Amino acid sequence: MASAHIPALSPIPDEWPEELLNLACEPRPASPGPDAGPPAQTSSVSPLNWLFVDLNSYFASCEQQARPELRGRPVGVVPMMADTTCCIAASYEAKAFGVRTGTIVSDARRLCPQIVLVEARHELYTSFHHRIVEAVESCVPVTAVCSIDEMACRLIGRERTLHAALDLGVRVKQTIRERVGIMLRSSVGLATNRYLSKVASDMEKPDGLVALPLDILPEALRQLTLRDLPGIGARTEKRLNEKGLHTMQQLLALDCEQAGELWGSVWGQRLWHWLRGEDFEMAELEHQKSISHSHVLAPEMRTPEKAWAVAHKLLHKAAMRLRSQGLWASNIGLAIGFAVPRGQNTPVSRFGVPARGWRSELKLHECQDNQTLIAALRRLWSSQPSGAEYLHPYFIGVQLNNLIPDRLHTLALFDGLEEEQSRSRLNAAMDQINDKYGMSTLAPAAMLTAWKAAPTRIAFHSIPDLF
Repeated sequence: MASAHIPALSPIPDEWPEELLNLACEPRPASPGPDAGPPAQTSSVSPLNWLFVDLNSYFASCEQQARPELRGRPVGVVPMMADTTCCIAASYEAKAFGVRTGTIVSDARRLCPQIVLVEARHELYTSFHHRIVEAVESCVPVTAVCSIDEMACRLIGRERTLHAALDLGVRVKQTIRERVGIMLRSSVGLATNRYLSKVASDMEKPDGLVALPLDILPEALRQLTLRDLPGIGARTEKRLNEKGLHTMQQLLALDCEQAGELWGSVWGQRLWHWLRGEDFEMAELEHQKSISHSHVLAPEMRTPEKAWAVAHKLLHKAAMRLRSQGLWASNIGLAIGFAVPRGQNTPVSRFGVPARGWRSELKLHECQDNQTLIAALRRLWSSQPSGAEYLHPYFIGVQLNNLIPDRLHTLALFDGLEEEQSRSRLNAAMDQINDKYGMSTLAPAAMLTAWKAAPTRIAFHSIPDLF
C-alpha cells in the first residue's frame, strides 16, 4: 500500500501555515546619486505593459451592494457569529474606527460599537467575482485571475502609452460600477511589469488609479515601506531587519547578487529585476507549493471525536483541490490548537482563546489519492500529545506541502503504473460527482459528524468553483 511509505514524524517549520498620484508627468531624468535606485528611463521607451485591478474591501462591499441598508454603515464580515472569531473583511466605514481584516470580533465591537457583523456568504462573493471578470473583459482581456478580488491584464499596442493606459484604467473602474454595482469600488495600478502594477494598485485606496512609468519609478518606490511590497510580510520584514535592511532606500541600493544573498533564494534576485521595471513572468513557470485548510471549531465541536471529523473534512477539501490542479503532495502537516483554562501564564491565541498549540508533519512519496492521505492524517492524529491540557481542541489546520506538478511526478518504487492509474480514475470519478452535486456527495463516513462544520471558505488567492 502507498501508506507504507510514510516515515517518522518531524516538527513543522514556524512558517507553516499566513488621490490619483500625479504620475502622468512629462519624462524627466532621475536624480543621480547612491540612493537613486533603479535607473531612470523615459516613458517613451518604457510602455506600461500591465493593468492590475484590486477590488476594495471586497467581501464587505459585496454585502453592501446586496443589502442597501448596510451602505454607509460600518460592516464586518465574519466566518461565524462568535466573539472569539475574527473579521475576514471590514468596510471602509469600519476601517475608520481601526477595524481591519484579522481583528477579533470582541475587539471590533470595542473599537466600533455600532459595527454590523455579517456572516460570510461565499457563494455571493463568487457570483460577484464572475460578474466583475466579465466587466473587466469587456474593456481589456484578463490575463490572470490572481485572487477572488484581483486580476491582471497585459496591455498591447497603443494601450501601453501612459495616456491610453490611464484612460483604460478609468474605463475599467467605471464599467465595474455600472455593470456590477455602485458599491464595488476598485483600485487600478499600471506599470511595466505585473509585480509593480500590483504595488501601484495598493498605493491609493479606496478607488485609486496609479501609474508607475519608469521615469518616476525610483522616486515613487522610495516613498514606500518594505511592507508595502507584495511578498514581504511581518516575518520577512523581521528577518530583513535582523540582517540590517530597514528601508526601501537600502533595498534599492543593493545589487542583484546582494539581493539574492539577502533573501537566500532566487526570489531576491527576481525582486531586484522587478523593482527596476523589467517585465518577465517567472511565476508563470511555477506551481503552487502548498494547499491548506483550517477551521476554528464551534464550542459544541470541541471534542477529540468531532475534531477528528473536521480534520478529515479539511483533508478531503485539500485533496480535491490538489487533484483539480494536477498536483501531487510529498508532505502533509497537521496543526491543532487546544483550549486550556485561563491562567496567569496561559498564552492567548489570536482568536482570544487561552490555548496550547501543537503541530507536526509527515513526509510522503508523491501522492494525491484519498487512501494514502487519510492514512497519513490518521498517523499524525494518533501522535498528538495526551494529558489534561490536550482534551479540548478548538482549532484544526491541515496542509499539503512540497507539491509536485504532473509533469514532474514520478512513480514510487513499489507502485505500478496500473495501480496508480486505477486510483486516479476512482478519485477523478468521485471528484466529478462532488463537483456537480456538492463536495460532500461522496465522502468518507468519518466526516459525517462534521457535515456542517468547516464550510467552504474563499481564500483570497483562490475562487472555489470546485465546491
